[in-house]
Amino acid sequence: MNIPNELKYYTNHLWFLIEDDEITVGITDFAQENMGDILFVDLPAAGDTFSAEEVFTELESSKSTQEITMPFDFEVLSVNEELDDSPELINEDAYKNYILKIKADSDLDMLLDAGKYEELCESEAE
Repeated sequence: MNIPNELKYYTNHLWFLIEDDEITVGITDFAQENMGDILFVDLPAAGDTFSAEEVFTELESSKSTQEITMPFDFEVLSVNEELDDSPELINEDAYKNYILKIKADSDLDMLLDAGKYEELCESEAE
């Protein structure tokens, strides 16, 4: 299982690359492996704003449809439009093929480092 050290993670298996005010977000390798083949990604639009725990996208896979939320308020800066035509890119490389870039409206203290996220994945795999 690939868990890059430079990223932050959340318990719903999102990864975050924090660069100043811009945060790149995607689903983790662990999540895409458990979901199976990603068939569709419902992307929000740039400029959309969401509250904490509000569904911002749905991922449809060969196994299920997952509603995805964030643990904080945010604004969408841009989305990975390649996923409209090729959602399977997430399965090819979950860390290269992000879902969106955002600006967060709160602190990010609830995010996990790679070690804590690996512990979470190991406990869920048991």
